[in-house]
Amino acid sequence: MGSLDYKRKIIDYFKKNLTKGYPVESLKRALIDQGYSRAIIEVSLDKANEELAKKAPVLKEKPIIKYEIIDEQNRPIQIKRPWWKRIFGLA
Repeated sequence: MGSLDYKRKIIDYFKKNLTKGYPVESLKRALIDQGYSRAIIEVSLDKANEELAKKAPVLKEKPIIKYEIIDEQNRPIQIKRPWWKRIFGLA
């Protein structure tokens, strides 16, 4: 088997199992236990991450992050802004 086929199989292994949600460390440990070299594993992991990143969707708008303070009964607590911020329109 050629060197490129060897690396391609490891890259495909990483891509397939990372998309399934397996942790990187457990995948690396499994390959090391099977006798693969750490250098080839690291290079293949970098290449697999690079290929997966190219397929990831690009966000066109920024996500809105909303913070809420919740009391003991899981009800949101409304915090009033100080009067001077309300009058002058400050955040």
